[in-house]
Amino acid sequence: MISFNARGAWSIYQRELMRAMRTAFQSILSPVLTTSLYFVVFGSVIGGRMEPIDGVDYGAFIIPGLLMLTLLGETTNNSSFGIYMPRFTGTIYELLSAPVGVTETLLGFVGAAATKGLILAAIILGTATLFVDYTIVHPFAAIGYIMLVTASFSLFGFILGIWADSFEKLGIIPLLILTPLTFLGGTFYSIDDLPGIWSTLAFANPIAFLVSGLRWTFYGISDVSIWVSLGLTFGFLAFCVGVIAYIFKTGWRLRE
Repeated sequence: MISFNARGAWSIYQRELMRAMRTAFQSILSPVLTTSLYFVVFGSVIGGRMEPIDGVDYGAFIIPGLLMLTLLGETTNNSSFGIYMPRFTGTIYELLSAPVGVTETLLGFVGAAATKGLILAAIILGTATLFVDYTIVHPFAAIGYIMLVTASFSLFGFILGIWADSFEKLGIIPLLILTPLTFLGGTFYSIDDLPGIWSTLAFANPIAFLVSGLRWTFYGISDVSIWVSLGLTFGFLAFCVGVIAYIFKTGWRLRE
């Protein structure tokens, strides 16, 4: 009979969440301030001179993209750093020898990173009301989709933290891959407005489907079907779970 160590999972969750709260300025206030600058520049200043896109004011149109930009980077960074530090300091062996399994470990580490992502999303959406007027057409779908994305990229960050063998590598994926792809994924524009081959190339960007899915939950409009966005996100989630299961089964990077 397989037992579940709820106390162990809760302990890991609390420790990781408290670690994030101790660095609240860097992990929460800093991205909120950065996003606020985007709202000021693109939403208030430039947005006042832009025509509505699919009936949505430009300032409101970019909110899902900016939210996704922040969530992907911060969730991945928080989760990767959370598992990298025990490896770096050697305390990972205490975790591996403790009576907690893969499920409890993931619920602790990934749950804390996802929770921080949800807190960040709530603060950003609250901040956005200071600069632009917007409404969320499907609020429960938006919450569910944000939870799905934060969980997926928390798992991805967990994999990144195990793969990285230096602090420099921790920042490679979020800074050099995730951030540029998010900017090119329809954050500030509709992919349908791109000319010719550029529109086709944009759909080769997986982040474009995430931005489009979140935008649908806000305004009921999207560049691709919401079911395609959901399918790709669930597929990415399943892939990350499979990779982590393999890592714990083989001990890759954990016992080195």
